[in-house]
Amino acid sequence: MSNSTLSTLPASDRPEVAARLRDALLGAAFTADGLLELLGAPAYAALARSETVPALRATRGDTPLETLVRLFLLQQPVPHARVADVLPVAACVEDGWLVSVGTDEVAATVDVRPYGGPDGEDWFIVSDLGCAVGGVGGIGSRDEGVVLGVGGASTTLAGITVRTPVSAALDLGTGSGIQALHAARHATRVTATDLNPRALHITALTLALSGAPAADLREGSLFEPVRDDETYELIVSNPPFVISPGARLTYRDGGMGGDDLCRSLVQQAGDRLREGGFAQFLANWQHVEGEDWQDRLRSWVPRGCDAWIVQREVQDVTQYAELWLRDAGDHQGDTAAYEALYDAWLDEFEARKVKAVGFGWITLRRTGSDAPSITVEEWPHPVEQPLGDTVREHFDRVDYLRAHDDAALLAAHFRLAPEIIQEQVGLPGAEDPEHVVLRQHRGMRRATKVDTVGAGFAGVCDGTLSAGRILDAIAQLMGEDPVLLRDRTPAQIRLLVEQGFLEPVG
Repeated sequence: MSNSTLSTLPASDRPEVAARLRDALLGAAFTADGLLELLGAPAYAALARSETVPALRATRGDTPLETLVRLFLLQQPVPHARVADVLPVAACVEDGWLVSVGTDEVAATVDVRPYGGPDGEDWFIVSDLGCAVGGVGGIGSRDEGVVLGVGGASTTLAGITVRTPVSAALDLGTGSGIQALHAARHATRVTATDLNPRALHITALTLALSGAPAADLREGSLFEPVRDDETYELIVSNPPFVISPGARLTYRDGGMGGDDLCRSLVQQAGDRLREGGFAQFLANWQHVEGEDWQDRLRSWVPRGCDAWIVQREVQDVTQYAELWLRDAGDHQGDTAAYEALYDAWLDEFEARKVKAVGFGWITLRRTGSDAPSITVEEWPHPVEQPLGDTVREHFDRVDYLRAHDDAALLAAHFRLAPEIIQEQVGLPGAEDPEHVVLRQHRGMRRATKVDTVGAGFAGVCDGTLSAGRILDAIAQLMGEDPVLLRDRTPAQIRLLVEQGFLEPVG
């Protein structure tokens, strides 16, 4: 990316101007809450889908907030005099946030979108004009170096990331800096890398305008800018994971064959993690004919790491190709050209014997254990974000179960996790249920089928009696041999602990 291209962006080395602009934006209630109140829920939701007509209709007045929405979110030229009542116009023009248009108007050079932090912080995500929420509609086809703003993938990753205090965090492929911004809340030092220098420049703007500390910004692909002796307690990445027959669009196509980029990213992360550290990614992976997709992902996990991999969605190759061809706007162009591109995608998948593509989350934790825990599962059901604490607790439970054999498990005390309900499933009027289901109302919102012993055990777990004592009481009530019950039940207890239905006490 040439210096001339970067010169079209606001200056990133003038924090005092960014601070003045931030104060002005906040003073006009140009915040996530302010936008919702001004636009109303339908127009606000439409704006998140890059549909601007409802917001244009809602900002026909001349209040400071309406002026800022039209300027920064709708990319409309606004009379100089109106903007001067709200922003330090001269400084914004000099620093490149605004540009003069015609004789008496100014326009924004970048999209500035209010974004609410997890603790109510008022942040601002900077991106290229028209790229606030993703590439839908063909943004990427105009310029593969564009920098996108907030999208569903970036907020998903931010929500699942473990948010414990760390001394060093790494954001690979930072884009507009959303993950770096979140990490700055709990990391002493944040390093952000990107192949696109324009993205690094915009990340600096996002951090400055959000009032966050500056990050160590490094140009290069994935781990390339990271020194061999550098390690981190947290690594996050929303990489260019799209599996395509070419790397036309920098923001989404990794340039490696198939899912090699995601595999390389996961495999290389192990050596960059400190003991106890987490690496968390979004990824796509291939479902290859004659191969178990779960085994494929297990092979990616580096030595010395526990892993929790969740497949959230699967698309057949035609659905997948159509999704990303629409993302680039190829469906809007010449029909023959679109069909040729579609054919090239299917040729690529056929050559690799790919029948479907999965999408989901990958979390690694550096443990050094000789018996790593690798959980690969499919969970397409609704979850409750943020899930960072849920992810951390999963690995805490892994440690607990690894340290407790069946005898230790029976000697331990447990309590039922909060907000668990029991459902009895059976035919109407039947004396006994066909089966019993325990269901979570928080976090992953899991449901698991248990037998009569499991349901009875979970129902009386309040931390006062050991698991073994509870089973002895159940055996007496049911007329079963307590020794046999103690022998066959630990596996069920282990599963209930692993999935978060039971919590160890003490």
